[in-house]
Amino acid sequence: MLKDFFGKKRKYATIPSEQSKIDIPEGLMKKCDNCHKIYYRKEMNKNINVCPNCDYHHPLKAWDRINSLFDEGTFEEWDKQLTTTNPLEFPGYEEKVEKDRNKTGLNEGVVTGKGLIDGQETAFSVMDSSFRMGSMGSVMGEKIARAIEKAKNESLPFIIFTASGGARMQEGVLSLMQMSKTSVAVKRFSEAGGLMISIMTHPTTGGVSASFASVGDYNIAEPGALIGFAGRRIIEQTIREELPDDFQTAEFLLKHGQLDKVVHRHEMKTFLTVLLSMHAKGREQA
Repeated sequence: MLKDFFGKKRKYATIPSEQSKIDIPEGLMKKCDNCHKIYYRKEMNKNINVCPNCDYHHPLKAWDRINSLFDEGTFEEWDKQLTTTNPLEFPGYEEKVEKDRNKTGLNEGVVTGKGLIDGQETAFSVMDSSFRMGSMGSVMGEKIARAIEKAKNESLPFIIFTASGGARMQEGVLSLMQMSKTSVAVKRFSEAGGLMISIMTHPTTGGVSASFASVGDYNIAEPGALIGFAGRRIIEQTIREELPDDFQTAEFLLKHGQLDKVVHRHEMKTFLTVLLSMHAKGREQA
C-alpha cells in the first residue's frame, strides 16, 4: 500500500511534456537593456520604445520614428530607389547588405523625405541603426546630401536624426568621402538661409559625429545617447587617463557646451513644433 501510494505521487509530480507546455509567441516580450525588466512588446512600442520603468531610450526604427513625429499620411519619401553596390568588391558585402534589406525592409540605413509636423512642412532624414549599424556608406551619404539639396531648393527646414557606428569599412575611402560631401551640402544650405536641426540618438559615433551630425543650427540629443568620434578605450589608452563614467553621453556633452539641449523622446514632437513655428514666424517678419 505504502509503495503504491508513493508511486502515485511520483506519477503526478512528473515534468509536463513538451506538448503540454504553453506556447509563447516569439517576439511577444521585450527585456529592457538597462534595468532588465520584461514588458510586452506592444507596451514598449506604444511608449515609443522608452522603458516605462527606468526611462531608457532603446533604438527606434526609421519608420517608427517617422510615424511618431509626422502628421498621419503626410510623409513623402525621397530617393527610395537608391541602393548600395559593392564598389570595392569586398568579399561577402553584398550578401550582408541583402540580409539587412530583408530584415529591415529598407534599401539603405537612412530614410529621407518631407512631411508635416503639426502642420509645418519640413525636410527630414532619419538613420536606422538596425541596417549595418547605421554605418555611413556612399549611398547613405548621397541620400543625405540630396535631401539637404532638396530642402534648399524648396526652402524647407531640414531635420536629421542620427544613429551610426561610424564609417562602413567595406567601402573604404568612398565611405570617408561622405563626411566632406554631406558637410559641403550643409554649408551651402546654411549660406542659403536654411534651418538645420540635428538630433543625435544612441549611438552617434565615428565619421557621422565628426561631420553632419554636429553642424546643425540646433544640436540636440536624446537622453543617454552615446556620442563621440573614437571609442572610450582608445582615448584612455592614448591619453593614459581614466575618463569619467558619463563620458561621451548626451548629458556630459550638454554640461560641456557641445549640445544645446537633451530632449526626451516623448517631448520631441512638441519641441520640434516650437522650433519650426518660431523660425517660420521669423521668416514671415523678415
